[in-house]
Parts: sequence; C-alpha cells; structure tokens
Amino acid sequence: MNIILTGASSGIGFEAALEFTLSSENKVVCIARSADKLRKLLEIAKGINPDCTLLPVEFDIVKDDYTALVPFLTERLGQVDILINNAGSLVNKPFMETTESDMWQMLESNVMGHFNMIKNVVPLMKSGGHIVNIGSMGGFQGSVKFPGLAAYSSSKAALHTMTECLAFELGETGIKVNCLALGSAQTEMLEQAFPGYESPVMAFEMGKYIADFARTGHKFFNGKTLPVAVTTP
Repeated sequence: MNIILTGASSGIGFEAALEFTLSSENKVVCIARSADKLRKLLEIAKGINPDCTLLPVEFDIVKDDYTALVPFLTERLGQVDILINNAGSLVNKPFMETTESDMWQMLESNVMGHFNMIKNVVPLMKSGGHIVNIGSMGGFQGSVKFPGLAAYSSSKAALHTMTECLAFELGETGIKVNCLALGSAQTEMLEQAFPGYESPVMAFEMGKYIADFARTGHKFFNGKTLPVAVTTP
C-alpha cells in the first residue's frame, strides 16, 4: 500500500509510521517539520525492518509550497491508498486569555493544513482510497469539555464536520473519509493539555490502532467521526 502520514515525527504519528513499515510491501511517506526527528524515525524503522520503504519529507503543511510536494508524491508513490492527517498543535489557555492569534494558529494547524493536504492528494487517489483525519474527544459533540482547550477543541470540531462533508462530496469517487476522535494517549501533547496526567493508553498502542483502522476501517465506515477513548480525559 502507498501511505501518506502527516505529523509523523512524534507521538502517535511516529508509532503509526513504524507500524506501517513492518510490511516491506508498504511505501510510507512521512511528513513533518522536524528533519532531525524524521531521521530518527527512519533509523528506527530500518532497524526494525531493513527492507522497509519509509520516505521522510520535511514539510510544513500550512506554509510550504505544494507545487514541490505533489510531483515528489507522484514520482515516488503514483497512486495513494491512504492519507492520514495527523499533524496538529495545541494551545492551552483560559478562554479570556486566548488571543486571536492563538485561535488562528489552531485553525491553521488543525484544519487548514489538512484542507491543503486533502486538496492536493485526492487527485492521486482512486476508488478504495481512505482518508483518515485525526480528531479529538475535545471536539466531539456531547463529550466532557475542559478549561483552557476552547480554541483547540473548536478547531477539532471543525475537522470533524469537514470529514462528514468530504465523505458526501467524494462519494462518487469511491474514496472514503473518516475521522478518529481520540481520547488520551501518552504523548507530549497530552502532557501539554493535562500536565501530570498519565494515560492508560500508550502512544504505540494508539498508533497501531490508527494504522489498523486506516487499512480496514473504510470497509465499514464512511463520513463518520468515531470516538476512541477509554477514560476522561
């Protein structure tokens, strides 16, 4: 399978990338802003499976030029089977201290970057392709909300709704679109959101779940935002 994964330099994205590289039949393009972390990812992946194909790409999905990225993807992958939009960031501030700049940052990182990726990658996908957006329980309707995360949670709610809209619009293409609203997993972002809290779910466990869902979830779901949580938070 040909897979593109954003936000691959740490946390669940890092672990999902390693899960995909266990199979030498996969080609995995791993996109992140940190070249150093991508090199570490490649080193570990090759240590586990020397025959894996992992293509690290230093790229900012919000700011960088897609006219350079798309030809690379076309040349190295051709057809894309899976796109996982995992990149994102978090602001943890009381609402009245949250600035307009903070809100724009959340929308750019957690919505517009994925908007850009989808628009540029969909032309490389065919019927049977699967787009997986990584959302959050913080943006899931009816879930418990927490102080300090209004901007972050609002941006994730927008991503959830965009998932539903895309699944409808892409219906005739045979490309499926789903979103996983993740609860806690032990990552740097969790520590930023809930300092001192320890999740019962490890990053590698959530990464494996995401990889498994990306491979098979479109056989059962389309246009769904699925909560993935065993605790609150």
